[in-house]
Amino acid sequence: MIDISHKKKIERIAKASGKIFLKRSTIDKIKTNNIQKGDVRTIARIAGINAVKKVPDLILLCHPIPITNVSIDFEIEDKESYIKATCIVKSIAKTGVEMEALTGVSAALLNVWDVVKMYEKDKNGQYPSTIIQDIKVEEKLKKV
Repeated sequence: MIDISHKKKIERIAKASGKIFLKRSTIDKIKTNNIQKGDVRTIARIAGINAVKKVPDLILLCHPIPITNVSIDFEIEDKESYIKATCIVKSIAKTGVEMEALTGVSAALLNVWDVVKMYEKDKNGQYPSTIIQDIKVEEKLKKV
C-alpha cells in the first residue's frame, strides 16, 4: 500500500462509465419495466452503490476512504441497443476515487446482465449479443 499520510484531505470526484449491449427486445422490456426479476435500474443502482463501499475489500491495495456521495445513472440508447451506466463518486480524502467509480459502474452493469439474462440467452444458453464494454474513467477532479 502507498503511504499517503503526507497528503492533505481534499474533495475528490471521479466519473466512470460503461455500456451493456442487449437485444432490442430486452431494451424494450426494460423501458416498460417488464422484467420478471424487478426494476433493472433500481437493482443495478443499489448494487453499484454497494460495490463502491466495498472497494478496499475487492481491490486489495486501495485505501479505505470515506465516501461522501455516489450517484449512478443510466441512459438507454435505442439506435445501438445499449444502456450506458455512469457512476460519480465523491470523497474528502487523501487519495482519489477512480477505483470506486470504476467498480460502481462495473457492478451496476453486471447486475443489469444478471437481471435480464433470461431474455438474452439463445437456444443454447449462450449470450451472443450481450456485451459489456467501454468501461472507463471519464473525469477526475480535485477541489483544493
